[in-house]
Amino acid sequence: MTASDEQLLSACGSSKNQAKSCEGFNPENFQTLMKRYQYPGEIYSIIQKENLLPIGLLRRLQTCYPQHSNLLENSPFLFRDQENYTGLSGFRQVCEILKSNGINLPNIAEREVFVQVYRFLATRHTLNSINWSDYENDQIYQLVMPQPGMIDKEITKAYIEAESEAERDQIVKGHINNTNPHDGKQLLNKPYFKNAQGKLEVLEGCQHKYPQCMLILDKATQHCFSYCTYCFRHAQVRGDEDMFVQDDIDQVHRYLKVHPEVTDLLITGGDAGFMPVSRLAKYVMPLIDDPTLSHVRTVRLGSRSLTYQPEMILAEDYSKHLDLFDTLYDNGIQVAWMAHFSCPQELLHPSTIAAIRRLKSHGVMIRSQSPILNHISLFKDEGGKVDIEKSAQNWIDLANIQAMLGVGFHSMYCARPTGEHQYFSAPLADIEKIFSRIYRSLASINRPSRYISMTISAGKLALIGTAFIGGEKCFALKFTEARNMEWMDRVILARYDETQTKISLLKPFDSEEFFFDAELTEIENKLTESLQHYLTCHS
Repeated sequence: MTASDEQLLSACGSSKNQAKSCEGFNPENFQTLMKRYQYPGEIYSIIQKENLLPIGLLRRLQTCYPQHSNLLENSPFLFRDQENYTGLSGFRQVCEILKSNGINLPNIAEREVFVQVYRFLATRHTLNSINWSDYENDQIYQLVMPQPGMIDKEITKAYIEAESEAERDQIVKGHINNTNPHDGKQLLNKPYFKNAQGKLEVLEGCQHKYPQCMLILDKATQHCFSYCTYCFRHAQVRGDEDMFVQDDIDQVHRYLKVHPEVTDLLITGGDAGFMPVSRLAKYVMPLIDDPTLSHVRTVRLGSRSLTYQPEMILAEDYSKHLDLFDTLYDNGIQVAWMAHFSCPQELLHPSTIAAIRRLKSHGVMIRSQSPILNHISLFKDEGGKVDIEKSAQNWIDLANIQAMLGVGFHSMYCARPTGEHQYFSAPLADIEKIFSRIYRSLASINRPSRYISMTISAGKLALIGTAFIGGEKCFALKFTEARNMEWMDRVILARYDETQTKISLLKPFDSEEFFFDAELTEIENKLTESLQHYLTCHS
């Protein structure tokens, strides 16, 4: 180990045990790494030419975080041929490849029930990011591979014991109806307006819940690179009848012209990384060319491609996207890449590091927002209780690695009450303890930009800590976004609860209902009436 490596270890607060395991990083390691990943000549050339993997950066990452890094790993990858594996047949292919390499996944039938309800998709990149020698404890394995216990035991038992395919299909369809893909009453968020002819137009693929930000679920972004097991947009993934799909781009611009309060467009899906540059340009170039759209100053792209398919960003074809990002940056429009990193392992991958650096070199601001999830970014001790220290350390390490790569820590949020919420959720009381430890352990510039929150119909309600009123402990809450933005001005007190996993079910501390409840009901009723009126007129 070099003297500079020892200095880095000291600066990172690494233990002597970490020091012993750290081999440093040198030019020889770099050549081994590049040989292992077998990048096509085009990508290899871009990495070299644009200095996307400087050895000094790799050495610092390896020295500071050897416990999370696979940068010095040299074992061959298990998945080499296909680009991705999708559906039940794809899941079975993955299992066969693992079996041929001596890895026999248990509970296959139970896992297949999950695939039938929520679908399955994993890229070669994703599968090769998993440490298959210790897959049970691998966070990415939990992130993309269906697990026993995710779906209710009775449903699983009924599926496995069904005597016909038709019976199994009926069980799957019945459970799909209970998965709550539109939690927080998202269907009420569809925006509408009267056009120049006085006719009502509804933007079927958009949501406009908060004044400044408008969500666009474009028809080109209805796909993902890999499916997260916790996905809360499974209506999009499955192709449900009530999914959000925006087809008409001009309609979005017409709406924006009568809504000057909108400053941010958030293109999501699915995954915004799927949008062809020609279609993205149709959305964003009018923001430059049309003065009546100059109030839109930020374009956010919600994408997990930095975790699941970063090689896309390293390809020569992606240069057209980069040119568009340059144009936006040169015209005063901020491009914000909203990534979703949950664990250090996702970041400490050469393709991800290189893709981040390539985006940033073209004026793209990258921020990470992620849910805190049991099994993935939250851990239990041997007694089955939440391990506060281990869970917090995952996020502390993640935040510091993000900082080293110039990625902003935007936010953490609780598991949304959708899908298999019971598998991923944890008591809010434990999550508050974890977040407090994270917040006080990080330098201010590397902390999350907001307290941990959960999306409910009323808005994004943050858990900012605990308080004692008259000697009684309570939760302190505050909106960070709201259907009525004036609600954000007040701190809310709720009864302390050691077991509750949903913010929406907390009870008021000193009243029968929260101050916003009556107005929220009124707002929801008006939105429901408007939606019903539209459906009636177009039935």
